[in-house]
Amino acid sequence: MLTFTTAGESHGRALVTIVEGLPAGVPIDLGAVNHQLWRRQQGYGRGGRMKIERDSAEVLSGIRHGETLGSPVALLIENRDHQNWLDVMSSEPRELDPGKARRVTRPRPGHADLAGGLKYDRHDLRDVLERASARETAARVAAGGLARQLLSAFDIQVASHVISLGSIPPAIPDGLVAWEDIVAIGDERPLRCSDPGVEALMVEAVDEARRAGDTLGGIFEVVVRGLPPGLGSHTSWTTKLDGRLAQAVMSIHAVKGVEIGTGVAAARMPGSAVHDEITYEAESAAFGRSSNRAGGLEGGVTSGEELRVRGYLKPIATLRSRLRSVDVETKEPSDAAFERSDITAVPAAGVIGEAMIAMVCASAMREKFGGDSLSEMRRNLEGYLAQVARY
Repeated sequence: MLTFTTAGESHGRALVTIVEGLPAGVPIDLGAVNHQLWRRQQGYGRGGRMKIERDSAEVLSGIRHGETLGSPVALLIENRDHQNWLDVMSSEPRELDPGKARRVTRPRPGHADLAGGLKYDRHDLRDVLERASARETAARVAAGGLARQLLSAFDIQVASHVISLGSIPPAIPDGLVAWEDIVAIGDERPLRCSDPGVEALMVEAVDEARRAGDTLGGIFEVVVRGLPPGLGSHTSWTTKLDGRLAQAVMSIHAVKGVEIGTGVAAARMPGSAVHDEITYEAESAAFGRSSNRAGGLEGGVTSGEELRVRGYLKPIATLRSRLRSVDVETKEPSDAAFERSDITAVPAAGVIGEAMIAMVCASAMREKFGGDSLSEMRRNLEGYLAQVARY
């Protein structure tokens, strides 16, 4: 019931996102959406593109006087760098000077270049990399910014932090950083790690990778607080919320693994040390858990505990110290192409993860509680929570 799509190339004129399924009457603060776009551009180790772009969203449709109309919302984000790529990215069917075309024929290992070229029969791999670029995630963050505001109307909060970077071990091995410590991390912090000492080591690792012409991956965690129990379902593989969350996070560029709760560590432990024992508070008439190793999901359904999802990011595929490749036109061995890139983008991936998880959670809320308007959706939720309290 809540879906989005994006369009646009990395150096095209703009990125566009269209969000369908928001109920009427949701207050929208465009400044808050733009703040999320700003957060995506931050982080130590980012590349030169971040100095060019000043991402902000323009409303094309679906919002009037600061509230959603119930119709599709369309947002546009201009690419300021497009002015430097007018000939390269022209949609006109004309022959370009090879020097101006900036053709790419030497695919980068680990990128979509070669796989996309083979699939779409394109020998100029710019036809692939322009859309495969992580620049597309700015449109996702804008869409997620709308979803966050729907969730916020129900006092549901979303935050993220960096657990580890490269070979730097986390401050709390296999542990869960407290919500209060996560939200206390300032956006101005270089790598948005909860432990300043570990963060300083991460900064040193980024500097070392930069000197070596290399890149670094890492792990980020997204936490959602305030979700009601009962989102998702155990009845079908397509409705299990953990599967949908995993797909959403895995779709983020360079993510190669997804973990819910302490799932990775749990695989090495006995069940008695993994499963969260059930409690009941008579005063609040509410069930709870003694711990939250399950990450807020049991059987594909939210339990009412904090939702915790981690993304494992591989190192960025564009290296200044170029890896071996083959020219797709001459078939001769060659160094891989180099496109302007970051040393690491794990903090930014956390922000993108927030957006994707916000979309999945907001969609699950829409499926569960429906409603053409925010007020109707709120009444439906209140009735459900009363039912849960009577259970």
